[in-house]
Amino acid sequence: MASVQYEIGDLVYAATDIFNDGGMPGIVEEEGLIAAAGARGVVVQFGHVEADPDQEIYLVRFENGPDGTLGDPVGVLPEELTQELAVSA
Repeated sequence: MASVQYEIGDLVYAATDIFNDGGMPGIVEEEGLIAAAGARGVVVQFGHVEADPDQEIYLVRFENGPDGTLGDPVGVLPEELTQELAVSA
């Protein structure tokens, strides 16, 4: 199995817009936006995809309001995350 890139408690950012794949309860639209690129979150769990044990998956709670409230955990792939905050030019 591949090594874990992020650990529980790590601060991460959405590297791209993250959309619902139909499996996220509470998102009205099937393809609704869960986290915009640059959204800040925290890793709350990690594991591997059952069908592909070499594929890592992370549960991340992204901030979903101006007060920093964390949303429900979302399963994301490593390539959808970064620890680099995008800086606008």
